[in-house]
Amino acid sequence: MIQTLSDALAERGYDVLTPVQEAVTAAELRDADLLVSAQTGSGKTVGFGLAIGPTLLEEDGRLGPAAAPLGLIIAPTRELALQVTRELGWLYAKAGARVVTCVGGMDMRDERRALERGAHIVVGTPGRLSDHIRRGSLDMSELRAVVLDEADEMLDLGFREDLEFMLGEAPEERRTLMFSATVPPMIVTLAKQYQRDAVRVTTLSDKSPHADITYQALRVAPQDAENAIINVLRYHEAQNAIVFANTRATVNRLTARFSNRGFSVVCLSGELSQTERSHALQAMRDGRARVCVATDVAARGIDLPNLELVIHAELPSNSETLLHRSGRTGRAGRKGISALIAPPKVVKKAERLLKGAKVQAEWTVPPGAEEILRRDEERLLADPAWQEVPSAAEAEFAARLLAEQSPEAVAAAYLRLFRARHSVPEELSDVASRPEPKPRPEFGPSVWVSLSVGRDKGAEPRWLLPLMLRAGALEKADVGAIRVQDTETFVEISEAAAESFLASLEQGGVLEKGVSVRSVEGVPEFGRPEPRGDKPKRGGGKPWQDKGTDARPRPAKPEWREKPASKPERAERGPRPERAERAPDAERRSEKPAKPFGGKKPYEGGKPRKPHGAGKPKQAYDPAKPKKPYEAGKPKPSGEGAPAPQDTRKPRSKGPKPGKPAGPGRPEGKPAAAKPRASASDTSKRFTPPGKPGKPGKPRGVRGKGGMAVPKRRKP
Repeated sequence: MIQTLSDALAERGYDVLTPVQEAVTAAELRDADLLVSAQTGSGKTVGFGLAIGPTLLEEDGRLGPAAAPLGLIIAPTRELALQVTRELGWLYAKAGARVVTCVGGMDMRDERRALERGAHIVVGTPGRLSDHIRRGSLDMSELRAVVLDEADEMLDLGFREDLEFMLGEAPEERRTLMFSATVPPMIVTLAKQYQRDAVRVTTLSDKSPHADITYQALRVAPQDAENAIINVLRYHEAQNAIVFANTRATVNRLTARFSNRGFSVVCLSGELSQTERSHALQAMRDGRARVCVATDVAARGIDLPNLELVIHAELPSNSETLLHRSGRTGRAGRKGISALIAPPKVVKKAERLLKGAKVQAEWTVPPGAEEILRRDEERLLADPAWQEVPSAAEAEFAARLLAEQSPEAVAAAYLRLFRARHSVPEELSDVASRPEPKPRPEFGPSVWVSLSVGRDKGAEPRWLLPLMLRAGALEKADVGAIRVQDTETFVEISEAAAESFLASLEQGGVLEKGVSVRSVEGVPEFGRPEPRGDKPKRGGGKPWQDKGTDARPRPAKPEWREKPASKPERAERGPRPERAERAPDAERRSEKPAKPFGGKKPYEGGKPRKPHGAGKPKQAYDPAKPKKPYEAGKPKPSGEGAPAPQDTRKPRSKGPKPGKPAGPGRPEGKPAAAKPRASASDTSKRFTPPGKPGKPGKPRGVRGKGGMAVPKRRKP
């Protein structure tokens, strides 16, 4: 191993490498492309940092002046990219490396200035890195190694196009390392396309993905899901804990409730800015916060050193997400607990998720209040403060305290002060028990009043109750039963409020226009409501009748009879003979055969048919003979003395119909004079096709509306 990297590991306390770190730093894989699959929390970040060391560093184990980046690390989320930056920062600190981060949510101008100053390793998210490459602020020409961390997650988030773009822009002689918890077919396709003979490295175990994580499935009553989370947090008192939810609304609600109960809590969701998310994680690392309520945005790659407890307030959608959530604890050999909150309606889903994740969970119930208080006492007695030697000032105060108070009083006061710093545990109900309905208190002494509206006028309790509360001096608790009858409504009122209610009404007990109130002696008799059968149907149909003994019987169905044949002669006829045995056509015809051709005589063979129009003399065409107009219903005039033919054609311009006024100044009932027809022999006027009147007097060479174009004359 390179000396500078080895020294950094020694200062960090790394005595033994994890299996994935040993596998990727093998001497035979020094220059090979790698496709690595390892479980979450196995030290992959330090692993690929060691794997690309021989490719980036010089022979002396150091780096030259910062210029174009030599290594590119791509991570799916901002938090994971910032975490990778921190890990590579201390790992390459002795080598003089300059690591620059490019993630969404940060100022892009600051990132561009940092890239212009030079960098050895660039870590970022796919979207922001693609933007820098397209804008020319990230130079890819000197890259020696490209690492895709959590490659399967990046493909699930829809970054495939960005990954293909960046890998296509990188030099072909680079090394490409893909690290992924799972290797789906899409990862294999990407590896074949952008890697050169990649070596498959896997450290996954078929027995148990998370050997250092204890899984618990907690059965809770439906109404105690959030109370169970509080008790689990109180029972374990973990240094750091993450509570996972599926929606931002649930995250905000749980954060507010935990804060009210005295927990130091932060939230982490997609609606927060990058600065707020960074501050939340830093508060968890510094110890200022002990509980983080998060969505699945924190389920990948987040490494909190003291995280001991993961609680699934809402179950994830698949087993893979369950493993990634739980993998935030039990990292690098540390122990952790993953607790699933399982109300009755999600028990089957929890079993299915655990089976798909291939993990065994202990099915139990959340701790109760007594168990939590007993656990507090055990932690108090096991506190290392009891083993410390008191100072002189502390010994003096202890002596004065014991002089004034007894040892039992001092111990009891200390226990109360200790419990006051912690949230009070919740009382949980039995899982199998259901919440009992609250018994309705007795109404007490009462009187009855009658309202003058009933079912016939559409009276309903939801209408009458607000009316009585507004009109009289009544509260809702003063009104008891409301019984709507056919023509009136009886209302029960408490005896203490009845007198003031009746006194507050107008003269005559008028509650509202058309509604009056009168008191009733004793308890009235309530009649049964009218049966639905007495109400007519909508649309004026007959009343509906119940199927009872008094129902009108249905008429009997007519007896089925065989339908007689439409043609008796066919029914009596025997089977149809074969074609060869049939009788001739003349014998098979009936006595009165139908006449073909509409009653005309059929065509007789041998006799030629007359041609169409035969027997009519054809008249020769005489061009000198003028044509006469045709008048329907009258014979055409002929001979000498016949009247001249009249022009019955319609004029070109549509004038008013006869008998209607034709316009101002025109007598009523007289049609307008027809415009004389233009003559083709008159050359003084330009010819206009019929139906398309032109404008006379238009200059030559200009096409008029409906007119014919005339060529312009040439100038002499």
